[in-house]
Parts: sequence; C-alpha cells; structure tokens
Amino acid sequence: MRKTNRQWRLARHPDGLPTPDIWTLSEGPVPEPGPSEILVQARYLDISPYMRGKINPVKSHYGTGVKPGDVMIGGAIGDVVCSNADEFSPGDMVVSDFEFGWQDYAVLGPNKLRRVDIGLAPAECWLDALGVNGVTAYLGLFDAASMRPGDTVVISAAAGSVGQIAGQLAKIAGGRAIAVTSTSEKVAWCRELGFDAGVAYRETDDLIRSVAEACPRGVDVYIDNTAGEILDAVLQNLAVGARLTLCGTVSLSGKFGQPDLGERFWRQIVIARARLQGFLVLDYPQQRYTEAQRRLGKWVRDGHIRQRFDVAEGLEAAPAALIRVLSSQNITAGQVPYTSIDNTAGPSTDDDGPLAAPCRRSIRLGAPRRSSGTSTRPGFIADTRPGATGRLLPNCPRGCGQAA
Repeated sequence: MRKTNRQWRLARHPDGLPTPDIWTLSEGPVPEPGPSEILVQARYLDISPYMRGKINPVKSHYGTGVKPGDVMIGGAIGDVVCSNADEFSPGDMVVSDFEFGWQDYAVLGPNKLRRVDIGLAPAECWLDALGVNGVTAYLGLFDAASMRPGDTVVISAAAGSVGQIAGQLAKIAGGRAIAVTSTSEKVAWCRELGFDAGVAYRETDDLIRSVAEACPRGVDVYIDNTAGEILDAVLQNLAVGARLTLCGTVSLSGKFGQPDLGERFWRQIVIARARLQGFLVLDYPQQRYTEAQRRLGKWVRDGHIRQRFDVAEGLEAAPAALIRVLSSQNITAGQVPYTSIDNTAGPSTDDDGPLAAPCRRSIRLGAPRRSSGTSTRPGFIADTRPGATGRLLPNCPRGCGQAA
C-alpha cells in the first residue's frame, strides 16, 4: 500500500485537443473514510472520450464538469482497503463508473460502487462491457435505435469501447454490422469480432461511395460516436425508416464549443423518413442498467462478446492515454493499470503487440463462439405484438420464453 495519494488535477481548460500540460500531478496524504464511506485503492483507471466534454469550459448539459484545481474525473476498478459501510468489506474488488478520478485512492459512498464478480466476466470488463460503455451500446442499439433482425447497422468509431460492443450486439440480434473506423488494421479487428464489412475512412478518397458499397440496401441503423464527415456520408446512404442514435462526437474533440460545419443533408432525412435521436445513457433508470449488465455478462461469459483494450502502464500515463484515445491512435478502449488482475475465473489474456504503440499493449478477452446463423439470437425473442414489425425484446431472465 502506498503511503501517499497521487492525483492528476486539471490546471486549465484546453483550447482545442488537450495537451499533457493542462494537468498537473500532485501528491498528498491517503484520505480517511468517514462514517458509511469506503477507501478504495485503484487497480485500473478508465480512459474514455466522454472525458473531453468534462474538461470543456462551456457548461455541460449533463453532469458536473471538471474545474481547474479539481481531480480529473474517471471510473476505476479497485480494491477496498477500509470500509465503514456494511455493504463492502476490505479485499472486495469494486468498480466506480465515474467518481473515482485519476488518483491512487478515493473515498466513496456505497452507492457509487458495484462489486466485481470475475466469475461473471473478467475484471477489466466491468469498466467496459459491464460498465457504461456496454450499457450505452445495448440501450443505444435496442432501445433508442429500435434495431430489428435483418437491419444494416453502421457504427462509427467501431473499434472503440462502445463501437466494438455495439457491432457484436447487432450480430447477436441478427443484423448486418458495418464498421467505420480510421485504419485498415482496426477494420481487420472489427472483422475478427464478426462485423460483416468495414470502411477505413482515412484510407478512402470517397467516403460516401465507400459507405454505399458496404451498405447496398442503405443504412437502417446508425450508431454515431463521431459526428463530422462520417455522419455526412451516412446521411446520404439512408434506407427508408432509418434510425440514427447520436451517442458521441469524438471527431470534434479539438473544437469543442464551435459549430460542426459541414454539408447538410436534411432532405435525405425527409425522403428516408429517418429518425435522429440524441442519446445519453444517464437518462435510463437503474433497472435498465441491471437488465443490460445481466445479459451483457452472460454474452461475455458465453463468448458472444469479445473485447480488446489499450493498456498504458501506471498513473503517470493517464494524460497521454486520453490524448491517444481522442486522436484515434488507440485500437480499442483505454485503461491504465496499477497491478495485474487474476482472470482465472474468466477468459485468458494475451499480448497483441503489433497493433499497439510502444509502452502500450492490447488485450484480447475471450474466445469466439461460432454461430450457426442468424436464427440464434441469445437472450432475445421477436416482439409479435401489433405494429411491432419484428422488433427484438430481451427474453425473460426466468427462461419462460416471454419478453422481459
């Protein structure tokens, strides 16, 4: 156990894409938990694109931003060191989705923590597939976008944390998954996950044509994690009745607070009778999180969902890791580990060095399970109620064959 607590604090708001000097590394005493509080030591820190919005000086319309002098926001997997709350005991492995921060130790209330069960999924997955990223993919696809079997589903930032999960969920549910990502290496990883086709937008001279070739029948569902030119290209390739879920704007990381100037294809939306919906997973009640996490955990355990992470070693690497994610230099989700995690109850991990930058490694979790075809959609049944048009509903967890 360290004798002091290191913390990355925001020194100033960034102007454009963040640079390492907007944070300062400070050191102080390890905090003491008060009544009903828990002291947690970090194992892994989360590195995610949403953090760019949290350090923007313009007021966010959801949650609280990080002000100069504050500890940088972020989730973490950690171990309970000391507990004054009945819900947790020393030695428990726990996860905090947002409130831990970039630091060695944090004091949190029991309502800010979830217990990690590596029998359900490997520890790293609790910040990703079983965390906010997985729930975003699940609800963004099946609730906001109302995905149906046979839909062509296009996903931007498809090799990222939300994107790689959304693509695999689309395949589980009987759809055709199309990856849009920056490089052919990332497309290859998406194809390995089961995506049917992919577009490397940095390697094409005509993004609109490339999307059209990948989606000859048009785009039924678009999970947008980027905004910008990829969204413009998709808008010119919509199928009738298309549904677009707008989850993120990572392509705008260098120009927050500025207008997203580009082509406007609103007539295509009218012609396609398309629906665009802004999406924040924070709007959903806890029971929907529980539903999603239960099913996601089963699919991870059964090999239907696989993941790979970019891992940067040590707290010192956190700022560079975030910049890497925001500039699309990573292969998948970002995490910063403190110690190794015993995954004996879950799939093994292996090093995928050729796709990683120096001092970083990608971790692939789980082994693929080959599906016999689109008739196998674990955890789903078709909604046959009047007007449902084949929308998928999750099975009742009791196994009675009815919708949950």
